[in-house]
Amino acid sequence: MSDATNRLRVLFVDDEAMIREVMRIELPRMGHDVTVCDGGQTALDAIENGAFDAAIIDLRMPGIDGWQVVDQLRQVSPETQIIIHTAHGNLDEAVTALRRGASDFLQKPCKLVDIATVLQRVTEKRTLTNRTIALEKRLQAVEGDARLVGETKPIKRVRNLIERIAPTESNVLVLGETGTGKELAARSIHEQSLRSTMPFVAVNCGALPEQLVESELFGHRKGAFTGADSHRKGLIEVAHGGTLFLDELGELDKNIQVKLLRFLESGELRRIGENDAFHVDVRVVCATNRPLQEMVDEGSFRQDLYFRVNTFEIRLPSLRERADDLPLLAEHLIARLHSKRGTPQAKLAKTTIKLLEEHTWKGNVRELANTIEYALTLCDGQTILPDDLPDSVTKSAAKAASPNSTGGDIWRPDQPKSLRDIEMDVIYRTLDKYHGDKPRAAAELGIALKTLYNKLNQYEARSAAG
Repeated sequence: MSDATNRLRVLFVDDEAMIREVMRIELPRMGHDVTVCDGGQTALDAIENGAFDAAIIDLRMPGIDGWQVVDQLRQVSPETQIIIHTAHGNLDEAVTALRRGASDFLQKPCKLVDIATVLQRVTEKRTLTNRTIALEKRLQAVEGDARLVGETKPIKRVRNLIERIAPTESNVLVLGETGTGKELAARSIHEQSLRSTMPFVAVNCGALPEQLVESELFGHRKGAFTGADSHRKGLIEVAHGGTLFLDELGELDKNIQVKLLRFLESGELRRIGENDAFHVDVRVVCATNRPLQEMVDEGSFRQDLYFRVNTFEIRLPSLRERADDLPLLAEHLIARLHSKRGTPQAKLAKTTIKLLEEHTWKGNVRELANTIEYALTLCDGQTILPDDLPDSVTKSAAKAASPNSTGGDIWRPDQPKSLRDIEMDVIYRTLDKYHGDKPRAAAELGIALKTLYNKLNQYEARSAAG
């Protein structure tokens, strides 16, 4: 985490030229960005054109006075911390300032160390606010802990890679099928990093309304578009000092990709409707279940952005690739639901475990979690029996056990299958060999990566259709 975490955007308003010049020099030396205004009108113009973390305002000025500037700030940018700076201060005026939204009061002449102390308090409050916002988002997602559960080689390999990558500041790209735990991996990276005490902000790019994506990510100022009634922080800014997790990265359109690339290259953020950029210090972890390299080749994803987010790549194995972890995962999910919701601490019957092991789990761990929640609702509170499982699991297990099944069992001469099924057996065995690494599997099979994806999608669609 860099010193930029403590950098503030400060508005300084005073009609005395000498004080303005001192602040123009000294505030940047303290590590802050400063906009200096010589009166109320120039301050109002600055507020309309940009956002500030703190505003140091002189009350007694000709024309538009400091109170009017304070009132305007309270209306359009309520998150800005206001510090009153006046030579005519008294107790009554200080009380009035606090009642009208000021967070601090300084009487002229004051020492630079006093200003530095006040701005340090603003920094601490901003950090706490961002953490609170981030925590609220995490609670909404009803998160569990950030442990990747399992003892098979593929998941141990992922945990080891995360342990090595987490302490660095490098961007990370997490790849894997839907439901394999990409957000869990991102949170594990965050919690093992030097930023662990700062916000972790998760953004599902595919779930953001198309017309609001830019505003949600980058923020906006009042009046930037219809409905923008006040300044608003974007989620990138909320993650300041911490980790930003961009899930479903491949869903971003090309225009947003350009803006995201610009931010990743410079660290500078510009809210919609603002002219001035400001620095935001975040570590970015991205995830997708889409083949980004193919999207680059097709022109739907920028190559320069792909290289920027892919400093390190982590591929999460599917549940099929670590089937031996299934009983352990199921027990973990039962314990988590027991802790969170008071559901029974039930055990899995051996026949139930066998059915779970025979299911294909195309939705991976997420599908398993839904299945366990369903079963816990129906069971007697002590044992989860096969009848407690949803039909989607019991029927697929029955199909897999059928002599006429084409559900992924290794082909044997006494069990006839179609040429397509034999082909898919070979493909799945090759994927298992390389722990789900599709580019390496495609290379060994002697087919293009795109062809491999097409065959997998077509086969899974045909299997799902019955």
